[in-house]
Amino acid sequence: MESTKKKIIIIGSAYPLRGGGISTFNERLAKAFQEQGDDVIIYTFSLQYPYFLFPGTTQYSKEAPPEKINIKIQINSINPINWIVSAIRISKEKPDLIVIRYWIPYMAPCLGTIARLIRSKAPVVAITDNIIPHEERTGDRLLTRYFIKSVDRFVAMSKTVLNDLALFDQKKIKSYYPHPLYDNFGNAVTKQEACQLLNIEFKQRYILFFGFIREYKGLDLLLKAMSNFNVRKMNVKLIIAGEFYSNEEYYLNLIKSYQISDSILLYTTFIPNTEVYKYFCAADLVAQPYKNATQSGVTQIAYHFSKAMITTNVGGLSEMVPNGKVGFVVNPDPEEIASAIENFYSQNLEAEFVQNIAEEKKRFTWEGLIKVIENKE
Repeated sequence: MESTKKKIIIIGSAYPLRGGGISTFNERLAKAFQEQGDDVIIYTFSLQYPYFLFPGTTQYSKEAPPEKINIKIQINSINPINWIVSAIRISKEKPDLIVIRYWIPYMAPCLGTIARLIRSKAPVVAITDNIIPHEERTGDRLLTRYFIKSVDRFVAMSKTVLNDLALFDQKKIKSYYPHPLYDNFGNAVTKQEACQLLNIEFKQRYILFFGFIREYKGLDLLLKAMSNFNVRKMNVKLIIAGEFYSNEEYYLNLIKSYQISDSILLYTTFIPNTEVYKYFCAADLVAQPYKNATQSGVTQIAYHFSKAMITTNVGGLSEMVPNGKVGFVVNPDPEEIASAIENFYSQNLEAEFVQNIAEEKKRFTWEGLIKVIENKE
């Protein structure tokens, strides 16, 4: 019987880049391909961003490398000669399928050029996080068009991105599959255990804002909601866990001006993957007050840890969180966010939402994503 084992190349961020959700996603995708018997190599960046363009403290992980994943550190995002060399090396792997992760226009020249040079060797599929960026700049659409012309088909993880793709191309195959469940952050622990690990009071209500802090993520809306009189009566604390990628002073001044310092717990450094479970397991509710979005990996971590959510009705977030079933979907408005917080606690909805989450998260599988990538569905 002929073997169905395939050689898969994934091009995108991976260890030793910390990369937040993108590196984690690519490594988890590699594992999913391996679980079905495929040979997988991730080609990651030797230089992802020049340091003057990187808003965080470091681009590199301090954690141990992922086990049993073949990662080659090869691609320099700003060196055209390197793009040619990288394409030659990838071609020599004789891949059956090439998957490129596309998330910002900055990467279009690099990834688009490599894709053009290797397309004759194997089909090139782009997993597109964003087509029109959250914080759009002059020239972004031109760069994105260059990339889109370089690949064979697309997988979008939100219907918003699927629609955005149609603005650039009407002919190539475009498929939708929601962001799979992030099940690679360890097992859940009890709230009491998590609170002990964070050295915070167990008998306390906690909301979690998690991830890189950028303007479009709407932390300022959530802070204003926390100052709402009815929310204050709920005796709720907000855990902010993630590194500032925008003006830290702006948010600290808001906390001071709203007089909510006693209700805020700041963990504003990069949260490594091995520490993520503590913050989610300590929380009753995960808030994503985004002003614009396509999809978010934070939602899929919340699903993994069976946490109710408040999201805003922007981009593809509402596709992931059925309103009134596993959480609330509201407009990006502080009063609506505050009302959702109040309803969650006053109506004691946690147990009901957690029960619904157990069923809802079954639709977010890596096996399903692979079928779509391979154009089998």
